[in-house]
Amino acid sequence: MSRIFHVGISGSYGGTNLGDEAILAGIIGELRRSLPVELTVFSRNPEDTLQRHRVERAVPVRQALREEMVEPLRSLDLFVLGGGGILFNGEARLYLRELNLAHELGVPTMVYAVGVGPLLDAEARAEVCASLEAAGAVTVRDRIAKHLLEQCNLRREVKVTADPALLVTPEPVPEQVLAHEGLLGRRVVGMSVRERGPAAPELNEQGYHELLANVADYVVDRLDADVVFVPMERRHTDLQHSYAVLARMRSVQRASVLRGEYTSGQLLSIVGRFEFCVGMRLHFLIFSAMQQVPFVALPYAPKVAGFLEELGLSGPPIERLNPGKLIAHLDRSWDGRGQLREHISNEIRGLRQRARQNNEILISLLTRESRAPLGLGARTPREIEPER
Repeated sequence: MSRIFHVGISGSYGGTNLGDEAILAGIIGELRRSLPVELTVFSRNPEDTLQRHRVERAVPVRQALREEMVEPLRSLDLFVLGGGGILFNGEARLYLRELNLAHELGVPTMVYAVGVGPLLDAEARAEVCASLEAAGAVTVRDRIAKHLLEQCNLRREVKVTADPALLVTPEPVPEQVLAHEGLLGRRVVGMSVRERGPAAPELNEQGYHELLANVADYVVDRLDADVVFVPMERRHTDLQHSYAVLARMRSVQRASVLRGEYTSGQLLSIVGRFEFCVGMRLHFLIFSAMQQVPFVALPYAPKVAGFLEELGLSGPPIERLNPGKLIAHLDRSWDGRGQLREHISNEIRGLRQRARQNNEILISLLTRESRAPLGLGARTPREIEPER
């Protein structure tokens, strides 16, 4: 019988954001296709994770005390931190706790396709560097993240790969559901919004609501298309912000918000039905690219700018952006949507291949550790002291 490997995965998981769930689905899918594994996910909502991803174990990471993490970590052959944009001001320390504890326990670790930033606090930068220095491998999902780690004086090797959400596959959505969402028999442009939050601290919410309302009205008038807003975080603020934009539209009768709750694969299928996309959320844009739907991004967050850079695309000028500038950029992109679609189609294949490199590195670490003679690896834990 072949050996079963025990792998733990920790990130921003637990059903609050479909982009994060797509990341986890991508990691799990690649791993299960490669080796026999039993998976433990360190989750904000274990029940959601167990139901959504069918993993063997889910641990309530945010509610648990440090010493309660020792047992689930000690049993692992490898602990994986990532992916996703989890190393940023205010929350990096939360995500690093299990990584540091795994190091103390002698459990091999990998930092997997993470995003980095904003990361301005000197103490947080030092903690990130110290934690990543001790990992068995570190990959990031774009060059901006690697550059920021270099600015933080991280001296170890860091490989630029790509977001594992790029490896998610579409799932069917029933015709009656598509009809209920108004996605049949008409031209539809998809839009996504986001809250200000730590990843986009400079975002002026009232200003961008007005900006996107003008863009949505333009889509209706100029493109003769209906607008569907896609909330990637239904249980938080995406619904609120979507309706705030709708409230400022003149052509609100031709706009709607996606009503149902979907898996990441189903949402990927829905995005594939759009003629064009305008978005702020990274994974909404990733889904657009995966379905070769031309899009315009509003790169308010570094991770969106990083994705555009990896695709070889430019966004509108965010500095002093106004409706006229954004609509002009959208108009040019719409007129050139055929070339834009072809460019995205060519570039996305390379990004998917880079996304698979994360799993190749993980498997190499996992099998290398399994071949190490007992006592020669870093698997001898030292006594874990209670947190003071």
